[in-house]
Amino acid sequence: MCGIIGYAGREQAAPKLVEGLKRLEYRGYDSAGIAVLHAGEIAVFKRKGRVSELDGAAKFLGDVGIGHTRWATHGEPSEQNAHPLVFGRFAVVHNGILENYLELKEECEARGETFSSQTDSEVAAHLLEFYYRGDALAALKQTAARLKGSFALAAICSAEPDALYVARRKSPLIVGRDETGLYVASDVPAVAECGELYALSDGEFAVLKRGTISFYDEKGEIGKERMKFVRDAEIPEKGSYAHFMLKEMHEIPAAIANSLIDFESDFRFSGFNIVLCHAEYIQIVACGTAYHSGIAAKHAIERLARIPVEVTVASEYRYCDPIVRANTLVLAVSQSGETADTLAAAELAKARGAKVIAVTNVPDSSLTQIADLTLYTRAGREIAVAATKSFNAQLALLYSLASALSLAKGRGGRFGALRLLPPLAEQVLSGAEEPKKFAPAFAEAKSVYFIGRGADYCAALEGSLKLKEISYLPSEGYPAGELKHGTLALIEKGTPVVAVLTQRALAEKTMNAVSEVYARGADVLLVTNLPEYAARKEAAHCVLLPECEEAFSPILSVIPLQALAYYTALFCGNDPDKPRNLAKSVTVE
Repeated sequence: MCGIIGYAGREQAAPKLVEGLKRLEYRGYDSAGIAVLHAGEIAVFKRKGRVSELDGAAKFLGDVGIGHTRWATHGEPSEQNAHPLVFGRFAVVHNGILENYLELKEECEARGETFSSQTDSEVAAHLLEFYYRGDALAALKQTAARLKGSFALAAICSAEPDALYVARRKSPLIVGRDETGLYVASDVPAVAECGELYALSDGEFAVLKRGTISFYDEKGEIGKERMKFVRDAEIPEKGSYAHFMLKEMHEIPAAIANSLIDFESDFRFSGFNIVLCHAEYIQIVACGTAYHSGIAAKHAIERLARIPVEVTVASEYRYCDPIVRANTLVLAVSQSGETADTLAAAELAKARGAKVIAVTNVPDSSLTQIADLTLYTRAGREIAVAATKSFNAQLALLYSLASALSLAKGRGGRFGALRLLPPLAEQVLSGAEEPKKFAPAFAEAKSVYFIGRGADYCAALEGSLKLKEISYLPSEGYPAGELKHGTLALIEKGTPVVAVLTQRALAEKTMNAVSEVYARGADVLLVTNLPEYAARKEAAHCVLLPECEEAFSPILSVIPLQALAYYTALFCGNDPDKPRNLAKSVTVE
């Protein structure tokens, strides 16, 4: 959350900063700003709202500067709270949360210093000024030592006008070089043209000055290897699609195909065999959409490999004193590889003796540095905040792993069924506009409910989350059998209920729940691959899916639910790519 960009080079900084922020806007768009050094002075231009509000900043002169697009944590979205934040000779931009900022702020105020914002981040500028004795790097190291929590910091100093100073702890930072100068950014898209990129590790610092990048840790200068593999650094374009979300939905078949792994025949993954064969317990830690993919993986692994699986929200795992038995395999799932709670959960699991496999879409991310082994989803870069193709890609990879575990346990694989999924997804997408006709009824609802049993419950959870994220409608996903234990009281005439039904053995049980809501006036949309249920009177509407291996069904049934959320958001007048209050990469707790 929050995007950082910095530049020091031979060309004007302001246009490069604004362009970099546009590429990072998926990380936060409550407010944005830049600060540029010129003639020993710091000029600041900040605006509430999206990066487009900064178009007037290009007039600022100076070849060194920093920029920031904000996702608010402390202090409301406003020009006052927008970064960069300036105090004395320093301007700073910050991504993360400073947990001890109140204590530090009181200390600064006791010295007579005045704060201009409500943010936690401003204390970093005050500390830099306090510790500065003619050496900005020394001041940055002293400042970092005082800060508790997570941070990626970039700073400029009017007394040292030709340099950028950066520090990292638990929030990503990349530095790079192109033919015009040096850059720092919180993600690759902002520095896509750099042929030379380096990822900072926790506790590291960098100084970008006169064409040279120098790296340091607390003890002194260190060497640093270039990032070996940067995939999808180019910025995707929407092309003929109205929104990135719609484009990315249509990229689902390719994302599935690219993320499937045939462990049976692909010898590149033979190193996983020992880990898989010894796994007696599996724990999955993830957040949000990735958590839902973990629940889907649990159903598939337990059904195919008969290995017990526990799925825990990563933010809960790290604080519940988890029991990690011998031969426990932990799957840490994060699209960005930078989700703060998932990183902490993976570190804790590893410290307690588990083998950790990272499942991520981003090479060289923080999660890959923690994990023993890494499996990459090949979804390509996803720009829309609401995950679509990355979720399907996670399912494809996790289902591949379930099949491999089944094979390792002598129960046979399901790789043939996996290979059928991309064309089946194409078939589902061919009817992706069908949910458009349901959007008006959903948009006018007070609340919406998604229900399913077994693997269908996973799709219900994700469909509900998508609707909440981009239409802002109250929505919940429930196991179909739980409705009568309280939630049925909320069903009234016209309440939309989406029922997912792909598990033949549970079909009648699910239809019992459908009958219950139908009897109370609910308007039911049935999503099923069982044709005999499509004409049931209880379902006012039906989306018919192709059949597939039951354990893998959420990878197809979620697609019309994603489309439903998209078209409902449009009917509500919302931008589905940039939902309010949300950001793509959740790098804070």
